[in-house]
Amino acid sequence: MTDNISELEMRRKKLLFRGSHRGTKENDILMGRFMDKHLNTLTEDQLDAFEVLINEVPDADFFKWATGKEAAPAQYNTDVLQMIQELSNA
Repeated sequence: MTDNISELEMRRKKLLFRGSHRGTKENDILMGRFMDKHLNTLTEDQLDAFEVLINEVPDADFFKWATGKEAAPAQYNTDVLQMIQELSNA
């Protein structure tokens, strides 16, 4: 069980780094708010969804979806993106 916890924590640390180095300041701020509030409590499925957003979605698309300027395609419209949207509208 200790190994699972350390693997999960290592994964969170990697996501924290990648999420805070998106390429645009606006996205760094959006991701930073989300990670500050939710990263430590995300399930493994939610971490998977977050990782997909970080690795697959271009910055311009992410910003439009996160701020609600455009609807995200169904495959990216997860509870994680909805949590990010809630924080961007707060």
